[in-house]
Amino acid sequence: MQATIKQEIKTVEQVKELVDKFYSKVNTDELLSPIFNNEAKVNWEEHLPKMYTFWSTQLLGTGNYSGRPFPPHAVLHIGKNHFERWLQLFTETVNENFTGEVAESAKAKAANIAAIFQYKLGLIS
Repeated sequence: MQATIKQEIKTVEQVKELVDKFYSKVNTDELLSPIFNNEAKVNWEEHLPKMYTFWSTQLLGTGNYSGRPFPPHAVLHIGKNHFERWLQLFTETVNENFTGEVAESAKAKAANIAAIFQYKLGLIS
């Protein structure tokens, strides 16, 4: 088996690779897939480009994202365990494929997003 060569996140294409690999895991995850696909009924053709733009803005400063990411999550039946699994899969995906300062920033930003969403949902104080 050939080892994946880890790269630094420097381009929008690399952000897309991160997002695609991450959501591939989400879509096969026992805990998260039902939330995304059955409850939220995510239209992946619409959602993935939004995520490319969101994460490109967060990681590369492209400034192209405009939106409110929290409201769609507020209506879902999700708990702390869902956020923990989401963060675990995100961190795992970054660690498997990327290295460097932007990769570390991605993991920190994901952890911050998970914490803010949990706080807003009243799951943590």
